Amino acid sequence: MTLVGTEPELADRILGGWLGRIAGNMLGKPVEQGDLWTRDRIDRYLRRTAALPLTDYLPEPPGDDDGLELRPEWRMCVRGRIHGSCRDDDVDYAVLGLHLLETHGFGFSTEQVGDLWLLRLPYLQTFTAERAAYRNLANGLKPPLTATYDNPYQEWIGALIRADVYGWTRPGDPRRAASLARRDAVLSHTGNGVYGAMWAAALVSAAFTAPTVRHAVEEALAVIPAGSRLARIVRRVVSLHDTRMTWEDTLDTVEAETAGLGWIHTVPNAAVLTAGLLYGDGDFTRTITLTVRGGLDTDSNGATAGSVAGVLTGAGAIPDQWKDPLEDTVRSAVFGFDGVRISELARRTLRLAQEEAGT
Repeated sequence: MTLVGTEPELADRILGGWLGRIAGNMLGKPVEQGDLWTRDRIDRYLRRTAALPLTDYLPEPPGDDDGLELRPEWRMCVRGRIHGSCRDDDVDYAVLGLHLLETHGFGFSTEQVGDLWLLRLPYLQTFTAERAAYRNLANGLKPPLTATYDNPYQEWIGALIRADVYGWTRPGDPRRAASLARRDAVLSHTGNGVYGAMWAAALVSAAFTAPTVRHAVEEALAVIPAGSRLARIVRRVVSLHDTRMTWEDTLDTVEAETAGLGWIHTVPNAAVLTAGLLYGDGDFTRTITLTVRGGLDTDSNGATAGSVAGVLTGAGAIPDQWKDPLEDTVRSAVFGFDGVRISELARRTLRLAQEEAGT
């Protein structure tokens, strides 16, 4: 693999991926409950707080009697109250993925992913498919049984949120990034849950070299089965965008077509994410705000959209209102990483990318 661009450029884009993931996650965290915080409800909140168009983190609630109750963590992740990133699993898994590659290299096994979870990740900071897999690991089961035994969440979004680091460390090599993400994902997921991780890793990787976000979306589609539900819904969003349908009407259409899957399932979330990326058209702020306003798993979608957009633009082009409140600091439940500098995580990620490229 030949590294993309100069070392300073690659460093800036990897840092952009980290900053974008964290900022997008923080933006979506206060409204992360897709069955309650629908698109309409999110926009009603933004209108009530005079925050449309949305160009910054969410504002504080306007009062106690408005019926618009944010998640309890809002006090640490709304504008004016942010001092470093909040702890969240969407960032924990990026940190853990970096540690995995540093510990075991790019030849890591699925079993080593599970061992690292048991060593570094608290059980109560895992959810849905990850918690089921963790429990299975603790009971002595091995992959792939860890993903299938007593796990009704196999196609939910958890594996997708773990995938970014494989794209950051394989810039411009989406197929290899997808292969790494698959090896991680099968610990806890099957079917579209695994395809979601492969797609996200490829999307992040492709963003380093693609001339537009549309090209990155197309490249990422090539790594998953064309007949999968995930591939079909991504292509559907692309086709609706091509007809110049509005963002709102596009989401109305795919929402009807994915009804019944639930707000944490990979397929409807991939539709929201694809729409945010395409209608955001490479603009960092527009990409993450549209994605979060799309609802469903808002913090996970915001994080992935921010990662892709941050790679596309580079850290230097991310507006200050998203970067400065993070204070270059990550809160993390991963043992040994709480309080680590975002810039340090990015430097370590760059080193892995260079080592894998043989530079």
